[in-house]
Amino acid sequence: MKIVLASKSPRRKELLSLLDLDFQIITADIDETMDPTLSVVDEVARISYQKAVAVANGLVGDTVIISADTIVELNGCLMGKPKDETDAFNMLKSLSGNTHNVHTAVTVLCGERHITKVVTTAVTFRDITADEILAYVKTGEPMDKAGSYGIQGKASKFVSGIVGDYFNVVGLPVCELGLILKQFNIN
Repeated sequence: MKIVLASKSPRRKELLSLLDLDFQIITADIDETMDPTLSVVDEVARISYQKAVAVANGLVGDTVIISADTIVELNGCLMGKPKDETDAFNMLKSLSGNTHNVHTAVTVLCGERHITKVVTTAVTFRDITADEILAYVKTGEPMDKAGSYGIQGKASKFVSGIVGDYFNVVGLPVCELGLILKQFNIN
């Protein structure tokens, strides 16, 4: 059985590799715009599922597709990837001194069967100065990450606490994915 990761994220590729699976990568090109009037959890799940379906439409045979989507939420405001450095700065400034939620939906799809689960992790940032934010934004690291930061990278120095799955914040809840894959008889 072929396994496909429907993601161009190098972090997801690295995390999926922890499960010792032989997989290939095929990226999904879908509209990832979320409807702000709907539940964040429902929307992140919808996008994760749509990524899997988009990749499945181009494949034949028994293929297991794994996809995911991550969004940061602070007081009901959604934070995806920043549009530019100013957007990244503003996101990080709002996260400073606050606790936010990171929601990652992971989908496993094979044929007509699919399972999508959303994992939520609470992350607390210490107070961050404007100079620290500017220096971090200048590294370029925030530019392809939901909420404008990578917990596994240089932004780790901003994180004063975490409640939940660390790998979820990185972009792929490995424990939950492993449990889902067992339901597809993949160990």
